[in-house]
Amino acid sequence: MSAVYIALVALFSVAAQWLAWIFKVPAILFLLVTGLLLGPGFNVIDPDALFGDLLFPIISLAVAVILFEGALTLHFRELKGLEKVVRNLCSIGMLASFVVIGCAAYFVLGLDWRVAAVLGAVLVVTGPTVIAPLLNAMRPHKDIDKVLRWEGIVIDPIGALFAVLVFEAVMLTGQESIFNHTLGALFMTLVVGLSLGLFAGWFTSLLIRRQWLPYELHKFGILALVLATFSVSNYLSHESGLLAVTVFGIWLANQDDLEIDAVLEFKEDLSMILISSLFILLAARLHVDDIKQLGANVLIFMAFVLFVARPLSILLSTFGSDLNYRARALLSWIAPRGIVAAAVGSVFALSMVKAGVPTSEKLVPLIFTVIIVTVVLQSLTAVPLTKLLKLRQPEPATVLIIGANHVAREVAKGLKDIGVSVYLSDPAWENCKMARMDGFPCYYGNPQSEHAERYLPLTDISKVLGLSPNRLYNALGIQHFAHLIGEDKVFSLKSSDVHAKANKDSATFLSRQNLFAQDATFARLSGVIAKGGKVSATRIADAFTWEDYLEVNKDAIPLFIWRQQKFIEPVQIGGEQKPEEGDSVIALQPPKMSILKESQVNQAAT
Repeated sequence: MSAVYIALVALFSVAAQWLAWIFKVPAILFLLVTGLLLGPGFNVIDPDALFGDLLFPIISLAVAVILFEGALTLHFRELKGLEKVVRNLCSIGMLASFVVIGCAAYFVLGLDWRVAAVLGAVLVVTGPTVIAPLLNAMRPHKDIDKVLRWEGIVIDPIGALFAVLVFEAVMLTGQESIFNHTLGALFMTLVVGLSLGLFAGWFTSLLIRRQWLPYELHKFGILALVLATFSVSNYLSHESGLLAVTVFGIWLANQDDLEIDAVLEFKEDLSMILISSLFILLAARLHVDDIKQLGANVLIFMAFVLFVARPLSILLSTFGSDLNYRARALLSWIAPRGIVAAAVGSVFALSMVKAGVPTSEKLVPLIFTVIIVTVVLQSLTAVPLTKLLKLRQPEPATVLIIGANHVAREVAKGLKDIGVSVYLSDPAWENCKMARMDGFPCYYGNPQSEHAERYLPLTDISKVLGLSPNRLYNALGIQHFAHLIGEDKVFSLKSSDVHAKANKDSATFLSRQNLFAQDATFARLSGVIAKGGKVSATRIADAFTWEDYLEVNKDAIPLFIWRQQKFIEPVQIGGEQKPEEGDSVIALQPPKMSILKESQVNQAAT
């Protein structure tokens, strides 16, 4: 029957992620509800009985992989370029939250001081998995979006590392009362964790650079090294493994000459599987009696978490900044806790219970209480509060182009010339490099990945254009963004009829291939541009009508209509769009148009 229960967890994990995708809320919300229903709700799954003595090792290894994946996103060059507010939030703000939550847990809830300290350390972490969906729904001003998004990215590994160090310190103190011995043991833990993490990073870099590990084994090989590093580090010094894998990930993330994008993508997928399954199992371990025994004082504790710890952190972190009181008020409210807090806290709780630390059995129920309250409360109130404070961005106006090839760059130049904000994306580094040299921001990677969710300006995107020569790459991107921003705001180039017939393309796939003219395939656009064709805008006026434009520009390929210089409207296959007086037509002009004819068009338009 064990296999049936494991399959059931996998099935419900997918269902929870799917519901989160449908309702555009953090997946942790549905995972939490699913776990509570399967565990204390209907007693379908008992993780302790299901896994027995393997439960603790499974949770520990899963947390190690999750932290390693988070550390892979922490680049020192990006950390140095962060705004002062974000740096403060991940340093003095984090410490302020730790002190307030720890003291509240000790004095209000009466927890053992070691449990209170660990609880305070664990609850400083927010994380991008809960922040990103909120920001996409809120669409706050760019400065607020940047602060919250980057805080979630950076504090994920840093906060987890801080929690590991606090846990090590309090556990060593609990085992030995002699201060010097405790300090020495903590030093040993730091040395082992740091040394093994750095060695694992250096060794992995060597394997990849010298091609001792074939490319097809990069993903599995690095996963095996992560698990081995974690296990060996714990064997040499108790509970130093999480520190080791975090350092391991940070080392790899900051090696600019390493090609680890495929590894990162694999780790993102693996982390999603682990997070989904792990959160259901952890929630299923909760018991109603565990939450009831927290007592009414937990409400006072939550008040400290929501109305003292976070506002104090923001007050200290934004001191001297240009943020107004409304922005600080919104920042003071948005701090949902996520899977890292639940997973890391559960690992610590198991160790503390096993060590006989008083009140340690309350650690997990308290962490889940904070997660439930912050995620539910802030998911429901984030958008209304953003509107109330008048901090919601106007309608998105950035065009995301899937592809940064020469066709995409030429189209982007035409849009940029009329003042439209453009963002490009491409998995080929050479294309991204050329786009950046032309002055365009370009995301290097797959725009539908979890990594892109952290780095792309999703709240600014109004339209998505699939201009990649890879038809499937266009299709995947368009399908992803159709759900996020709406079916009527995604467009893709038309594939050749031969490809469509040979691959038996679906009606949905074909309906989204609606950009420009019937014969405006990537090959045709590329040919025109290769011969010197340029994208330019022509204004329609009373003296130069749409009919006049078509007569003069018989060989041009209309791409967009710039409506009254306010918004662009892509020309669609079979569409009946017609520019009116005051509109502008953005088109790909063939190179054979003479300079004289072009000047005549511009003169007439003027």
